[in-house]
Amino acid sequence: MRMRRKKNLEERLAACSDYLIECVNEDLNYENAEKETKLLDFESLFGNTNRVMLEVGCGKGSFACTYAKENPDVNIIAVERASNVIVTACETAKDLGLSNIKFMKCTAEYLPSYIPQNSISEINLNFSCPFPKAKYAKHRLTHKQFLDIYKKIMKSDAVIYQKTDNMHFFEFSIESLSQNGFKLSNISLDLHNSDFEGNIVTEYEKRFSDQGFPIYRLEARMQEKRGC
Repeated sequence: MRMRRKKNLEERLAACSDYLIECVNEDLNYENAEKETKLLDFESLFGNTNRVMLEVGCGKGSFACTYAKENPDVNIIAVERASNVIVTACETAKDLGLSNIKFMKCTAEYLPSYIPQNSISEINLNFSCPFPKAKYAKHRLTHKQFLDIYKKIMKSDAVIYQKTDNMHFFEFSIESLSQNGFKLSNISLDLHNSDFEGNIVTEYEKRFSDQGFPIYRLEARMQEKRGC
């Protein structure tokens, strides 16, 4: 079901313009996406040289904003494709007075157009759409297509954190990451019943956990430093 357009959406987005990075992303064709290049200068954008965390698919921003509040020495880039959703994330950041977070309204295919190579220290994939039908596997954010994108923008010692409630998507992610040059660690098949500390609970995570679904989590690091 298509999401109903929020009332006064354009006005609300304009009121949060300081938190939005301008993106040109009307064409969703993957091959065309890389042709649009407007690399960000993080030092100019944030006014410091702190490390940068990227969240792909930030939803309403609860994780990204909580992370930004708890880690003022880290800069956050949070990506979400839907205007109806990202506006809430921007408003939350504005209400909290956060200075270390920016939002990009685009799809993950466009990351190399805006994110410099070898610049990201951490990527979070929280409850990404699992695209359960096999014919849509290439849209999963842990498909090789996206892993190749992450490799370009990640620092050599960067880490990917994934959380999901979908067992089949998690199994797919483990296989895809392992086959594409990532080493996995701290794999949890039931995060909330483990001894893991410091977990930031997202809105989706709370919903699924409250319904009794186990939460799956992993960490992935590149096994070899790659060239530019």
